This record gives sequence, C-alpha cells and structure tokens, in this order.
Amino acid sequence: MTQRVAGSFRDPAGFVFTRDGVLYRQVNRTFAETFAQLSSSGLYDALVEQGLLIPHATADVEPAEPATAATVIRPEPVDFVSYPFEWAPGQLRAAALATLEAQRIAMDHGMTLRDATAYNVQFHRGRPVLIDTLSFEPLVEGRPWVAYRQFCEHFLAPLALMHHVDVRLGQLQRAHLDGIPLDLAAGILPARTRMRAGLAIHIHAHAGSQRRHADAGDAPKGRSFSMQSFQGLIESLTTAVRKLEWSPPPSAWRDYYAARESYSDQSLEHKEVLVDKVLAELTPQRVWDLGANTGHFSRIAARHGAQVASLEMDPSAVELSWRQVAEDGETAVLPLWVDLANPTPSQGWAHGERMSLTARGPADAALALALVHHLAIGGNVPLPAVAEWFAQLCEHLIVEWIPKDDPMVQRLLASREDVFADYTQEGFESAFGEHFSVERREPLQGSVRLLYVMRRRART
Repeated sequence: MTQRVAGSFRDPAGFVFTRDGVLYRQVNRTFAETFAQLSSSGLYDALVEQGLLIPHATADVEPAEPATAATVIRPEPVDFVSYPFEWAPGQLRAAALATLEAQRIAMDHGMTLRDATAYNVQFHRGRPVLIDTLSFEPLVEGRPWVAYRQFCEHFLAPLALMHHVDVRLGQLQRAHLDGIPLDLAAGILPARTRMRAGLAIHIHAHAGSQRRHADAGDAPKGRSFSMQSFQGLIESLTTAVRKLEWSPPPSAWRDYYAARESYSDQSLEHKEVLVDKVLAELTPQRVWDLGANTGHFSRIAARHGAQVASLEMDPSAVELSWRQVAEDGETAVLPLWVDLANPTPSQGWAHGERMSLTARGPADAALALALVHHLAIGGNVPLPAVAEWFAQLCEHLIVEWIPKDDPMVQRLLASREDVFADYTQEGFESAFGEHFSVERREPLQGSVRLLYVMRRRART
C-alpha cells in the first residue's frame, strides 16, 4: 500500500511516501536538475560526512506519482519523529547551529538552503540532522538568502524568548507551526535585547523592516547581496544563536532521584535491578520512558539495545538529559519536552501535517515509573482513562503503583480534598486489567510501592 506522508505535501519539488512500511521520497521532474547538482557539486557527500544530512540511496521502485516523477530515493529512517516544541532549548539551539553549518558548507559548494524550517531537522543517533534532501538549490550571486526570515522565526525568535523571558514561551511554537512571528517576539522581548547586536538586527530591526515592507519580501534588501555579505549574515546568525544558551534552574524533577525524597537507597537500587531485569528479558527495540525526569531509567533501557524516547514535562530535566546525550555522545536516548497530561495533538493542515504523540507509537515497551499518581491525582485523570491511553502507546508496560499512604501521594493530597475513592490497588488492577494482562508484580524493597510488568491484551 502506498501512502503519502502528510507533512511534505507543500513542496513542489517532491514528497515523502511510504509503501509496505518503507519510507521513500519522490523527486519530481521539475526539480531533477537541481537535485542532480546536490551530488555533482560534492555537497551531498560533504554534508553526510559531517552528519548534517540524512543519507539516502536510489530506490528502484515505482514512484508514488509516475506522471510527475524523476526518481525515487530511500532515506535512512529516523527512529522517532519529534517536533521543535518538544525540544529543550539546548536541542533547538543545536538544531539551529546544524542548519547554519549546513548553509555554510552549501555556500562552499555553490548551493544554498531554500528553506530553513525547524521541521527539516530531526534528532538521529544523538545529533541534529537535516532530513529534507530537496532543500538545497544553486546559489545565485547577489540574491539574498530566501530562508532568512524562516530561520529567524523558527530558531532565533523562540531561543531568544526562552533565554531572555521565560522558557515556557518555547511552547508558542506549538501554536505557530510556521515559526513565531518576529513582531510578536520583538514585542515580548525586554528592551535590553535591543542593545544586543544579534537580536537587535535579526529580530527587532527585522520585525520593523517587515512592518515597513510587508509586501516586499522577507530577506535583507539591497541592490546587490554579495557573497561576503551572505557569509557575514550566516556568521552573525551563528554568533547570535551561540549566545542563547539557556541555564536550567533547579526543579523538583531534575533533582528527583538525587534528592532521595521519594526513594531510599535500597528501594531505588531494587527498582533499578527489577527494571533492568525485565528489559533484559523483553529486549524491546523501541521504548518510551513516560515521565522520564533526567532519563535515568531511559539509559538503562538504552543499555539493552533499545531506542528510547525519554518524555518529560519539566524543561530543566529535559535540558540536563540532552546535555548528557551531547557530552557523552549517546546515540539511543532522545529527551523530549512533553506534558503527558496535555500531549502533542495532531496539527497542521487537515490535522495531518504533524502527528500526535499517540500516532507515533506504539512502542514495544513503555516505562511509567512514579507517574500514575501524578496523572490520576495531580491531573484528575481517572485510572481507566490512564490505562486505556497507555494501551494505545505500548505492547509491554512497566508501571509503578504508588498507594495513598506513600509520602508523595500524601503531598499531592495535602492541598485538595480526597475525592479519589477509586485510587486503590484494587481499582488500579481493575482499570489496567481491562487492557493489559499482569505478568509480574513485585514490591519495591524499603517502600510501599509495587512494580508491575504488563502485556497489552489482544484487541478484538
């Protein structure tokens, strides 16, 4: 069965499609000459060698639309598709720098990026990589960078807002899929940013230029945009991005295990042993760590050969986890900023361009450690609803049950009326038993908590 991927329908140069579970990209005839120059110029080899462009091979298959096709390529698949509003500030910064470096290398080969959307970047084997092979075109001497505005809206504006105002403003990217408008960013940023050369030029002055010349295009204007000016623009943007390094403040979740408020050394060590043993037996290829904190248990899963999506609502924790990925050269853990009580929905044109979190599953296994009480009591989500959604996310589930007499649940109940009559071990087992069979139940030593290993029931 052939199916076009909704996220690539806007590009007249070609599109992505799947057939029998394999991902392909059709290159249209109108773009064939430009696509050929990507290889003949040496740019493709240079970018792949630097890990900046996803590699591909020519595919001897029937095109999805033969009437318009020049060729079909088969890109190397990415393990987990993520979106810019799911990235920690450090990840967005790394993606921005990768885009600028790809542009710099492209200029050395007589080519340029014709777009610079953050959605053209994915995190693959621990690093940002461009995935749109059709984003490059020949460089025309004197022509401004057509992707300048897009780069500023997709990368520089959200980075500046997160760095100078509040990290939560990064979530504006979820509402503005085409990038945060520069006039909006300029209006939110504090006045002192007008004194910072990079932001003064690329956000404040750029926004002012847009207002004055709303119909005159989106790139720097001038009778001639020399190669030296182009190189200076890329260097200026690189400097501006490098300065926007967010410092994650202390938080309950980034210091969750170090603080030892929820676990004694004994119970944490026993939990590690149990999770490690179960993962060794299951040998899952894809694991989702739901409520991962800084990814302690994500890395246990990675040691067993799994590719791990490490999902956490606290940006400080996600940032620290990403820094560990970058510093240690990890290739199997992908930290993501996701609020499981309000997960990523299907978005974009006809609700199809950007996939919901659920649509990107199911995983072979999911970890839900010290999470259910936050959803059920902190988020007022009934246990049957939690169980039903988890069953959509994974085949196997390693889930921790934390009863009401646990100190952390008591803390949640301290400031609210206890209206959670069904929040009992019996209620938990009944709710999850509708969707999963319990394969193992283990008490955690030194605590009142239980660790369950479950398998999703066959759907009828």
